[in-house]
Amino acid sequence: MEVQNMPDQSLMPNQRIMLDSRCGLNDLYPIARLTQKMEDVLNVSGKASSTTPTPTPTPSAAVDKDDCPYTIELVQPEDAEAVIAMLKTFFFKDEPLNTFLDLGECKELEKYSLKPLTDNCSYKAVNKSGDIIGIFLNGLMRRPSPDEVPEKAADSCDHPKFKKILSLMDYVEEKFNIFDYYPNEELILDGKILSVDTNYRGLGIAGRLTERAYEYMRENGINVYHVLCSSHYSARVMEKLGFHEVFSMQFSEYQPNGKVVFKPAHPHVGMRIMAKELDLDDKQATKTKL
Repeated sequence: MEVQNMPDQSLMPNQRIMLDSRCGLNDLYPIARLTQKMEDVLNVSGKASSTTPTPTPTPSAAVDKDDCPYTIELVQPEDAEAVIAMLKTFFFKDEPLNTFLDLGECKELEKYSLKPLTDNCSYKAVNKSGDIIGIFLNGLMRRPSPDEVPEKAADSCDHPKFKKILSLMDYVEEKFNIFDYYPNEELILDGKILSVDTNYRGLGIAGRLTERAYEYMRENGINVYHVLCSSHYSARVMEKLGFHEVFSMQFSEYQPNGKVVFKPAHPHVGMRIMAKELDLDDKQATKTKL
């Protein structure tokens, strides 16, 4: 899961999220898994620092789950157009690799972004007007059979710039196999993109989206959440949510033709795969249901 380019900030004890950990490719390159500057958006309790009520969603607005200005719902196939519109506004243009390559309009990227929807584990925050104000796109990673030859995502991409990004993702997958790290897991939840409308910061949207993903894990006996981060800020946020690093690689290490391909602006220096395991006390199923 990528996180929109966020400033580094600590979470108070009452702000911690029960979240489990991707930002690996599978069918989509990493979440820039919360690449927006969401600041207080990870306020899980829904309580902001100020109790002064305001009629519009701002970082100081107090939010109770019983009187919340938004709901968390499953992303449906018919949401595809609205999802892409939101990603164009709040995600694509700020992702470090996209920015470095000046990717611009890319239909291939849009298509890859929507692939996880078929796994029915992506969630949206919807305001009272029916507008999507936050999304967490997730996919399912299944253990490949021993004789299965993994497909190269870049091979079927015709967009020259996006093909470079997919080639990097393919390289990371060759270097690190999450199923080797978790030899007893057959199915892993893969966080792809977590994005929140910047006009709705401070309402705990990202926290509630990730809590819902965590519930999905419990409901389906999934023990590991995986997120691949290309953004420095997203990786730091994941750490504060209890994720830990299982793999890292500097962008300078990726030299397919003897030259460094990616040199994003500081502090984005490399790829990090973050993971979190379901707490033993929360395991209500020992076998995968899917």
